[in-house]
Amino acid sequence: MQIKAAVATKPNADLEIQTVELDEPKENEVLVKIASTGFCHTDIVGRSGATTPLPIVLGHEGTGIVQKAGANVTDVKPGDHVVLSFSYCGHCYNCTHNHQGLCENFNQLNFEGKTYDGTHRLHLDDGTPVSVFFGQSSFATYVTANIHNVVKVDQDVDLNLLGPLGCGMQTGAGTVLNYIKPAPEDAIAVFGAGAVGLAAIMAAKIAGVKHIIAINRNGNHLDLAKELGATETINNTAEDPVKAIKEVVPRGVTYAIDTTGNTGVIKSAIDSLATAGECVLLGVGGDITLNLMNDILSESKKISGVVEGDSNPQEFIPQLVNYYKQGKFPLDKLVKYYDFADINQVIADSTNGKVIKPIIKIDPELAK
Repeated sequence: MQIKAAVATKPNADLEIQTVELDEPKENEVLVKIASTGFCHTDIVGRSGATTPLPIVLGHEGTGIVQKAGANVTDVKPGDHVVLSFSYCGHCYNCTHNHQGLCENFNQLNFEGKTYDGTHRLHLDDGTPVSVFFGQSSFATYVTANIHNVVKVDQDVDLNLLGPLGCGMQTGAGTVLNYIKPAPEDAIAVFGAGAVGLAAIMAAKIAGVKHIIAINRNGNHLDLAKELGATETINNTAEDPVKAIKEVVPRGVTYAIDTTGNTGVIKSAIDSLATAGECVLLGVGGDITLNLMNDILSESKKISGVVEGDSNPQEFIPQLVNYYKQGKFPLDKLVKYYDFADINQVIADSTNGKVIKPIIKIDPELAK
């Protein structure tokens, strides 16, 4: 079938909304009409061609309504409201132990540009294969996705709001609730008050953590961080964050979460830890130089990397929806809506920090 999609054909160039061909779903797949999709920093990375071959249709926080279901699909049916999340294999060690976010085939399934069975579902008019992103490519009017990507959600919640739960919000909140699992007496420092960091702060509040410290540059978003659950806030362009953290928690924090990928910020996060504390890395970054004895071993500190909040999306996304319905996870305070035609403005606004969490309405009437 012919659909409209925002296609990246050249590295770092504007996306072009054009007509592409989408194949029908196979036995383990569903066809979803897209209502809206969140926009994530990983989409910007994908546009560069650094992760996935071009041409590509990006987008990996889609929401929509199921139109068709393959013969082997039993969890959803046409008419169901769904959130689209990351792709996972379902059969590796981590997947079979309920750690789908840590799937051993994650990079292959989400970044290599092919679907679960190793083929393409998207094609240009001349037959050229188009890479899929995170098994969904939700910058489009329709997607064909494997059942592992699809999460059924309550129809009494605005479907247009829920896309960010598919990746960014799941990453931040899941890191706290699924991976760290903090005790109330713990202290958590969250470096970066963007969508992922603010989701971690909301989750830490849900967990009842005593000290939830938000650190961000120029004071941006710190008032919102306080509103969402931060007990203390630090502007790291105005004061030394390590010193400021230890004025609040003299022994240091139990956990530091970095969402920035910035090497200097990561070093501060490690330095802010208490003895035996753990620094959890969520942001895309590069090289960093550490002295293993002084920075890590001498105080038994740990550094971890966590993907997608160590989540099983079929379980965790409905849990986050329930927290939202209870007023405990007010993600609506982070979002700004855009029309599909303005997708390149979304990229600009997200890059320069004008918006915390953009949501692109592909079909504004679908969710009503």
